[in-house]
Amino acid sequence: MHIGSKRFTESYILGEVLAQTAAPYAKVEHLQGLGNTAIVLAALQAGRIDVYPEYVGTIDAEILKHPQPSSPQQMRAELAAMGLGMAVPLGFNNTYALAVRGEAGAPLKLSELAARGGLRFGLSHEFIGRADGWPGLAVRYGLTQRPQGLDHGIAYEALQQRQVDVIDIYSTDAKIHQYRLRVLEDDRAFFPRYDAVLLYRLDAAQRFAAAWQAIGKLEGRISATDMIAMNAAAEIDGQPFARVAHDWLARHASASAAPRAGDAVPLPSGARGGLLSKLLADDLWRLTRQHLTLVAFAVALACVAGIPLGVLAAFRPRLRQSVLALTGVLQTVPSLALLALLIPLLGAIGTAPALVALVVYALLPIVRNTCTGLLQVPPGLQLAAQALGLRPMQKLLHVDLPLALPVILAGVKTAAVMSVGTATIAAFIGAGGYGERITIGLALNDNDMLLAGAIPAALLALLTQGIFELLERKLTNRHRLYVKPI
Repeated sequence: MHIGSKRFTESYILGEVLAQTAAPYAKVEHLQGLGNTAIVLAALQAGRIDVYPEYVGTIDAEILKHPQPSSPQQMRAELAAMGLGMAVPLGFNNTYALAVRGEAGAPLKLSELAARGGLRFGLSHEFIGRADGWPGLAVRYGLTQRPQGLDHGIAYEALQQRQVDVIDIYSTDAKIHQYRLRVLEDDRAFFPRYDAVLLYRLDAAQRFAAAWQAIGKLEGRISATDMIAMNAAAEIDGQPFARVAHDWLARHASASAAPRAGDAVPLPSGARGGLLSKLLADDLWRLTRQHLTLVAFAVALACVAGIPLGVLAAFRPRLRQSVLALTGVLQTVPSLALLALLIPLLGAIGTAPALVALVVYALLPIVRNTCTGLLQVPPGLQLAAQALGLRPMQKLLHVDLPLALPVILAGVKTAAVMSVGTATIAAFIGAGGYGERITIGLALNDNDMLLAGAIPAALLALLTQGIFELLERKLTNRHRLYVKPI
């Protein structure tokens, strides 16, 4: 059974609650931190996950695109046509809201914001783009400010440091009380209810009958107070998501759903501790292996596709600009947008779409350097090859490519170093790598966790560059020996 979760604290925790509840009855994998609604929904529709925690308001406005709130019966009917179901209301409403610093003179209601044109809005990227977020809110309240996009994990600190004046929050966020924020009253009733439910594939209830029955016993068991406390345990006390979920199940869930006292709970790299302990956590080798695999295969595939394209661009002047322009445009596609498009196209999340995305981003330096290297081959050597009676393919393999190899290798090196950094996006679709730590660090605003993912990625990039520079040096020396007799 595959359980998904989005990239914020509450979703991580709820995903763990579901995973640990189902674990005694089925083999469970929790694909955590799968980006925004578009990505996790695509994973659900593609069959890569079977269930994930969602909110009624999001299903209504964002997934089903209803301009006005609809009934649960209507939502279930429309979801059923998509092969999906909505069930197991968990018991709490986590609505959107806007918040400001709780200081004297701060606004009390959302309607007061329109008159304060100088306020700086720092809103999460998903909220800015959602129909039930900023676009509709701005129309309902006549707001003309231009919001700045901020990751939800760092918005509270940005507000406290007075870099922004208004942020979007979830009503169950633990940091509301920690930072003494003032939640603005939605006096024009814009935000619908966001009751937490499970969005699932209809066939999952039959395929995992025992696990689904256990999950069903969670209905109505998680109160808003419980959820705030669990969020606080992760965000403020630094407890790992697995431990938070385990402790809540041990205290609140039914005997059949609660983990047994002797059950081992895996502690991911989000466990409490300093930078060194998080850097050298038990998952380091697993994440390194995943990251290396992604980079190695992506660069290899980019070479297989990119070098022939570079050859085509070099020897077909009419196609040169088109080939270079196409590879350049592909690299400008935003990574998350590309991933969201690839998931339904490939019918999968994880390694496959991550590899395709990495290959796309690695193409440009390989194609460009291959073309440049071939164009720099001295004309005299090309004429000599023709005089020797070499056919075009022989000339390419034995003269042009060997002479252009140092330049081509420089492009491969650039692609490899870039891919080490770009591969961190793989975590957004469940492909692992160092990005797992980075996404958790963003969700918790945990700088140590961010560094625990960023430092190995930086070291791997430096190591990759060093290896390629050694290869370039050897090839340069061999190149000199090769051309000297000529």
